[in-house]
Amino acid sequence: MTSSQILIGETVGTALLILLGAGVCAAVTLKASKARNAGWLSIAFGWGLAVMVAVYATGPVSGAHLNPAVTLALALDGGTSWADLPLYWAGQMAGAMIGATLVWVAYYGQFHAHLTDHETVGGPGAQKTPTATGKALEAREPDAGPVLGVFSTGPEIRRPLLNLATEVIGTVVLLLGVLTQGLNAEGDGLGPLGGLITALLVVSIGLSLGGPTGYAINPARDLGPRLVHALLPLPNKGGSDWGYAWVPVVGPLIGAVVAAGLYRALFA
Repeated sequence: MTSSQILIGETVGTALLILLGAGVCAAVTLKASKARNAGWLSIAFGWGLAVMVAVYATGPVSGAHLNPAVTLALALDGGTSWADLPLYWAGQMAGAMIGATLVWVAYYGQFHAHLTDHETVGGPGAQKTPTATGKALEAREPDAGPVLGVFSTGPEIRRPLLNLATEVIGTVVLLLGVLTQGLNAEGDGLGPLGGLITALLVVSIGLSLGGPTGYAINPARDLGPRLVHALLPLPNKGGSDWGYAWVPVVGPLIGAVVAAGLYRALFA
């Protein structure tokens, strides 16, 4: 693969991943959306299908890593050159920011309707509580804005080390699936059947392990859209919860190292 193929493929693929993945979060979260309150099952399958679309679209171009943790694991395993790692990571971050921006454009009206409704305060991850008028007040994490969950992840119970462990575990499961079943014949990216396997694996991780933290399992998936949230001119959007932002970045990278080590010890 040439440098331009890697950069373009990862940018386009990750943009598709975030557009469809964060898109389903917007559809379920935002008021005036037809999919409002469709639930966690919709989100888990939405992200899985987003992975499938992105992999099939760009797998032949760049190998469709779409995730800095995948690239790191493949570099540790020898399937990807360390010299190419910065190109993959740059494309993934750029694509994640582009995809998040496109979600904002697609749901522009819904974002403004949601954020200008004074019944909604706080950020992702808390229970609805009734007010004196009987209306629902969404009182949530104080450091996170009311639509941050569309863009990035957040914990239901804020215990950073436990949240980190959850992200590590989820990423190890993902990468063991990629390394044992998902790679193409060259071992440097996802193959045709591997794309479907990985998509279903992402659905499984979301349903089984996504509840505590929202299962970032991908540093670019969380950090890129979080940066976009911080930059967007949205009214009453609240904070971007930078105090938590290190968890969905560091956890998947640790998971990549653990998964690569387990793979070499057990399967190589």
